[in-house]
Amino acid sequence: MTVAPDAPILFFDSGVGGLSILAPARAALPNAPVVYAADSAGFPYGTKSEAEIAARVPALLGRLVERYRPRLAVIACNTASTIALPHVRAALDIPVVGTVPAIKPAALLSKSRVFGVLGTNATVRQPYVDRLAAEHGADCTVLRHGSAALVQLAEAKLRGETLDPAIARDALAGLLDQPGGDRMDMVVLACTHFPLVEQELAAAAPHPMGFVHGGEGIARRIAFLTDGQPWPDAPSPGIALFTSMDAHIEALTPALASFGLTRIEFLQQSRRR
Repeated sequence: MTVAPDAPILFFDSGVGGLSILAPARAALPNAPVVYAADSAGFPYGTKSEAEIAARVPALLGRLVERYRPRLAVIACNTASTIALPHVRAALDIPVVGTVPAIKPAALLSKSRVFGVLGTNATVRQPYVDRLAAEHGADCTVLRHGSAALVQLAEAKLRGETLDPAIARDALAGLLDQPGGDRMDMVVLACTHFPLVEQELAAAAPHPMGFVHGGEGIARRIAFLTDGQPWPDAPSPGIALFTSMDAHIEALTPALASFGLTRIEFLQQSRRR
């Protein structure tokens, strides 16, 4: 398949969490054109049913692919990936990279053999997480906790709002208070929003612990799948697309710009900044 140099990489999430995936990808491929799509009209995904997500995500990605003609799509959302990735791959004729919980590296790094999986409610209950834990952490105690509040904390942080430290404490307590939680030494950040508040989580931890997520691995996968393809000679302004006229978008503008996303567009109507 012939790929035009200006064909973008499409990153997709319900909100700003996928920026934690975009950052290492842009570091690896600095000249890559980027479209970052946030489904603000459907946010948050973590509290939705599997059926809702399985229907919504492929349909929306199909519209985005038709509009932007990307060379590759990245579902930069653990919830959407664990539920809808097979449906999306069946619907699209371009490579699709999903985001999976970094359970394998956590199991490799844990000295105590107790680690936590911190995600959304929808992600931590998925059979896919069961399979990863059984395959890579069979000799470990794998604790799980879902936190919708931590997703909102990450969004608030990127809007520049004052953060409540109790939210990070409560999210960790959901793991630490389980049997064996006092021995937990690693936490899988199984929601792409959560690396954005890793600093807050580390500050809330009662003892030193490591945090792992899949951003670097996804960047390597994107680089592998696009190896040999042409790119523009210089970086171009990235596009941040939203599916609703959310009142918070204006407050996100400085943070989006720091990730190279300086054009704001909407699925129904578009405008430039």
